This record gives sequence, C-alpha cells and structure tokens, in this order.
Amino acid sequence: QLALALVVSARRLRPYFQAHGIKVLTNQPLRQVLQKPEISGRLIKWAIELGEFDIQFVPRPAEKGQAVADFISELTPATVQPTSEAITETILPDQPGAERLDTSPPVWGLHVDGSANQQGCGAGLVLTTPDGLKIEYALRFDFRTSNNEAEYEALLAGLRLAKSMNAKQIRIHSDSQLIVNQVTADFAAKDASMYAYLSTAHQLLRSFQAYEIKQIPRGENSHADALARLASAINDKVGRKVPVEILAQPSTVTSEACAVRYEDTWMSPIYLYLTNGILPEDKAQARKLRYRSARYTVINDVLYKRGYTTPYLKCLPAEQGEYILREIHSGVCGDHSGSRSLAYKVFRQGYFWPTMHQDANTLVK
Repeated sequence: QLALALVVSARRLRPYFQAHGIKVLTNQPLRQVLQKPEISGRLIKWAIELGEFDIQFVPRPAEKGQAVADFISELTPATVQPTSEAITETILPDQPGAERLDTSPPVWGLHVDGSANQQGCGAGLVLTTPDGLKIEYALRFDFRTSNNEAEYEALLAGLRLAKSMNAKQIRIHSDSQLIVNQVTADFAAKDASMYAYLSTAHQLLRSFQAYEIKQIPRGENSHADALARLASAINDKVGRKVPVEILAQPSTVTSEACAVRYEDTWMSPIYLYLTNGILPEDKAQARKLRYRSARYTVINDVLYKRGYTTPYLKCLPAEQGEYILREIHSGVCGDHSGSRSLAYKVFRQGYFWPTMHQDANTLVK
C-alpha cells in the first residue's frame, strides 16, 4: 500500500518529481521492499517506474516529543500493568559505532547448544525466521572438544547459517553462561582456544547490522539441546529429516573464503549504490544511476538483473562474458551458431552484461 501510494503520487505530480529531488519521510522499510529480490512482478514494475525520479528515503523525525511525553505522564493510570521484558541492547565490544537492535526490521532468532560426552561431540541449533519458520540443524564433530568448545561451535554454525540466509538482525539464545558473558565482554577469554573461538565469533557478528545475545535456562533451550544430543550420540542414519553435518576440524582452524570482487567494471557503480547508497557527485549522473539501478538487485553480494517476466540474470564483467561466449560458440558442445542465436543462448543460461550482443557479433565475425 505504501509503494502504491508513492507510485500514484509520482504519476499525479510527475512534473514536480521530474524537476526536483524528492525526500520521502517514512519509518517503514520502503526502499528495502522495492529492492527485495523476491518481490512480485507488480512491485518490480513500480520500482523501475520510480527509478526515473530522484527519490531519497529518509527516516521520519520525532514530532513534538515533549508534547507526547507530557501526554503520557498526564494520562498514565496510577496502577501500571507489568510489561514484558524489554529487549537488551548489545553492542560489539570492539565496535563502538555498532548499531543497536531495532525491532522494526525483521529480527531472526537463534537457539544454540553444544554437547560433549563419551559417545561423541556435537552441536544443535534452531534458527527462527521473522515469519516463525524454524530451521533445525545438527553437527557431529570428528574431533574431541570440551563442552565450552562445543557451545562455541554451535554458535559459529548458527551465525554462518543466519549469514547465508541474509539475516540483518539476530537475537541469540544460549544456556552457556561462559559463552554469553565472553561475547558481551563481561568475562575474559584467558585460554588460547577460547580466545580463538571468541575472535571468530566477533568476526561473524560483524556481518550483522545488530545483534542481541542472552543466557536462558536449559529448560527453555530444550529444542537445540535435543539436536545437540542427537548429533553427539547417533553415529548412523537419523530417523527424522534433520540435516546432520560432519565437522572435520574446529571452526577456528578453517578460514572463511571471501568472494572475489571485480573493481572498476560496469557493475561497480550499481553495486555500490544498491549496497551502500553511494552516488556520483554529478547530479545528472546520480539521477541516471538511480534510474538504471532500479533494474538490478543484489543477492548474497552478487549483482543480478531483473525484469518483469524474465528470471534473474547474473551480471558478469566483460572478460568473463567473452569466455562464456567462446565456450558456447566453439567449446566442446559448441555449434558455431550466429550472433543473435549465440547471445540468446547466453541469456537462457542466466547471464547478462551490457555489451553481450556486440561481443557476440564480434566473435562470430
């Protein structure tokens, strides 16, 4: 409804939208909704239509905060009903400027638990999406760990899973007093192994805009505890459809692989605008980039081109595009087709770059 209201306003006030920059004051994540990869065709059409204009989404400021405070103080009844527990705001210990947890964007939930006994070592976690869907996950270790190390492995696995699901804010629950207090910097990690796990946890937590971690009683963490005991005790097939991953070595040993980014290509300005909101200083170029970026989206740090009815096309630099053209044209299964047919085959494979047709024509000649 908010997107429709903005589209209708842009259509009726088109001369003003074209002549001036428009600032939309809203507390709703309207910009994120228009750029979500899973939006419907109608929203994609509206996003492309609005991309023509110089529109900026800014938070709505507080209106007469003192008057609201006076209104609440005057009309609050004498007997106040007990309220639910407020959300604990936690900041990364080594990031003074980290954002606090905000309940307006979607918040993911994570319950983790580790288990180490004579039968084996394992971890269990339950990731809850903002829609309430629960994702169960269990890990069995091929190496011996202490109970605290198993708890850390469960936390790291849960953070990696949440990061792969593109979660921005996460609320973490654990029944380990040591792990929670080390992450919040209330306890110091004196052991070398604990310090390595803590550093890895902080590195993963930087991938989120904000987070909250709190200790809960073991009885409230029974779901993750059952998965951890399942992974540590059972060495063969699991009856239920619960994915059990075999971890060959501690998470502090393996280094996280980083995706290679191509700088100074045709994708760079679009990627920087969609991820960080960076625009050129020239107003004309900035307006052109906004209009162009409405046809693209970023999924897991990868740029895709979107359309009304076409699937998402992975954007490639010109060098990779030429390699794909050569493989399709004269590779093992190449049929030396014409330029138009060659470009269409690349399109059907799910790839895109602006000079695709020109490069295909040059290669065929």
